[in-house]
Amino acid sequence: MSHQYNTYQQEGVDSYGSYGEGGGGYDYQADYPSQEEDAASDVTEGHDEEDQMYEGEYQGIPHPDEVKAAQRAARAKARGAGSVISELEELSQQYEEIMEDCGHGKFQWTLFIVLGLALMADGVECFVVSFALPSAEKDLCLSNADKGMLGLIVFLSMMAGAFLWGGLADKVGRRRCLLVALAINCVFAFLSSFAQGYGFFLFFRLLSGIGIGGTVPIVYSYFSEFLQMDKRGEHLSWLCMFWMVGGIYASFTAWGIIPRYGWGFSMGTEFQFHSWRVFILVAALPAIASLVGLTFMPESPRFLLENAKHDEAWMILKQVHDTNWRAKGQPEKVFTVTHIKAPKTAEDEFIEIQSATGTPVQRWAVRSLTLCKLVLRNVASLLSAELRFATLFMAIIWFCMAFSYYGLSVWFPDMIKHLQYEENLSKVKVFHKERVENFHFNFSLENQIHKEGEYIHDKFISIEIKSVKFEDSLFEDCRFEDIRSTDTVFENCTIRSTVFYNTDLWEEKFIDCTMENTSFEHNKLGCHLDTVEENDVLIYLVSFLGSLAVLPGNIISALFMEKIGRVKIIGGSMLISAGCTFFLFLSSSQSAIIALQCLFCGVSVAAWNGIEVVTVELYPTSKRATAFGVLNALCKLAAVLGSSIFASFVGITKAVPILLSFTALVCGGLVALKLPDTREKVLQ
Repeated sequence: MSHQYNTYQQEGVDSYGSYGEGGGGYDYQADYPSQEEDAASDVTEGHDEEDQMYEGEYQGIPHPDEVKAAQRAARAKARGAGSVISELEELSQQYEEIMEDCGHGKFQWTLFIVLGLALMADGVECFVVSFALPSAEKDLCLSNADKGMLGLIVFLSMMAGAFLWGGLADKVGRRRCLLVALAINCVFAFLSSFAQGYGFFLFFRLLSGIGIGGTVPIVYSYFSEFLQMDKRGEHLSWLCMFWMVGGIYASFTAWGIIPRYGWGFSMGTEFQFHSWRVFILVAALPAIASLVGLTFMPESPRFLLENAKHDEAWMILKQVHDTNWRAKGQPEKVFTVTHIKAPKTAEDEFIEIQSATGTPVQRWAVRSLTLCKLVLRNVASLLSAELRFATLFMAIIWFCMAFSYYGLSVWFPDMIKHLQYEENLSKVKVFHKERVENFHFNFSLENQIHKEGEYIHDKFISIEIKSVKFEDSLFEDCRFEDIRSTDTVFENCTIRSTVFYNTDLWEEKFIDCTMENTSFEHNKLGCHLDTVEENDVLIYLVSFLGSLAVLPGNIISALFMEKIGRVKIIGGSMLISAGCTFFLFLSSSQSAIIALQCLFCGVSVAAWNGIEVVTVELYPTSKRATAFGVLNALCKLAAVLGSSIFASFVGITKAVPILLSFTALVCGGLVALKLPDTREKVLQ
């Protein structure tokens, strides 16, 4: 069978094209064959639909080439019937047709895995610190303020990273920025696992978060520019699933590694490498894998065309075309695009003129200053007349969704801990005015309060003291030896002629106590891991189930993203999620809270998928990553506010968190219904 191919060319020009002169903008011209010729082409747009559609021919189902030809004819007719379109719009239409000819196949699926691992690394980052803290707080001697700062710094650093890398990706390149961001994350995540002090650990996690914060805005912008219009919504939604996989991976590995306290080593008392540090190393594996895979991936050709790099874009598009059709067993299909004409911009010329003079340091300073100006100018352009309302609506939707989602994500496990705490309080044994003399305590003490007791000539040898409080008590001529304590304090006690040998009872555990002839010998330095962490399994299980519950919502939203539409999925999911929050009034047990968490996560993920797809489609290529970065930074700010506010009401009232989340979700859902439908919109 003979094949006919689409040809994009300009008479009198070399096959690889040339840069335009003057005027600015894009000069991307093409001569199209007739509709009959195009319809006869065997080039298909799907990676697995060709055989099915061919069989459907006998049932009167149009061949995919005929459908594609009709779509192109309709777009050409719309262009001809309307007013004169800009060169950028012309490029958008023609780029869409090139991607249709390249098809969706092996190249996109390979890029899907590589970028999915980067997105998975972002999901892991949100859980790493919270999973490591129960062990790290004792290893690093963290106070409540230290723990709060560590949790806060994760989101703040990711917020800064999203803004920084999103802006740079539109000026420097998607692939280059993603490579640097992932490298920063990997290096400082590795260093943080070895940091022995709180200051270094905080600093390294800060830089690690700045690196990984750039993955979300870059990944979606990058992948969308390799997708044709009718594949974009579905496959971007499938990509979202990797964030959920990151949560599952983090909870599963934490569950399997952190409770194994033998998985580590120490070098004296100055250097300790316990199991939670092993977990931090393992958590960095998705970022490392993505970094390695990304070195084999090309830059976005759409970005290159926007920056007047015609030849590089042409070679990459040819690579995509050839990779896909060879994988489908049709290597004879030839990439027929012969010319893409794109002029240099004034910004590029400015940088090149400055680069031709001065010392290397001066050239670097000029380039950096120019780049900063261009990024800030791009950010300001998001509020221009044509983008103002889109940016405002998307900012409201991102903020409302993140405020509720992250707020409740913190509230659910905190409520479970609160219920556990209340349950433990009901089991606390109170001993009042007991007198114990010449007794050898060789059994552990747990969940006890001792008031006004007297302990004379007693021995506490090789035991664990957990959640015990001594109030207004007297210890005289006693001996504490080889003691491991957790949540244990001595308050307003008198301690006379007593020896503390090889214990971890230090000054902070003696509150307003009187010491008389008391000695501390070979006291254990630093904080030490508990031998048993009863809540670990439940904490990891809750996170694991919450992440797993996202799976059905993700699948459904991906399958119906093109059929129902992004706007209806966002608005409907947010409104349904708002309704789900009222069931929280009925949550009086741990199992009920876990079930409601799964329900909320499963419904809300559809809204997240739609939000991310619409964000990609609303903005032009030159501003896409910048807009995504700004909105994602706003998302992290909302996460900080939501988690802080919701956590402050745990154990006080349910009404405020429920009403806040309900109000935010309803407002975001109603605003989402005002968004334009971008299903049939060519990527600008």
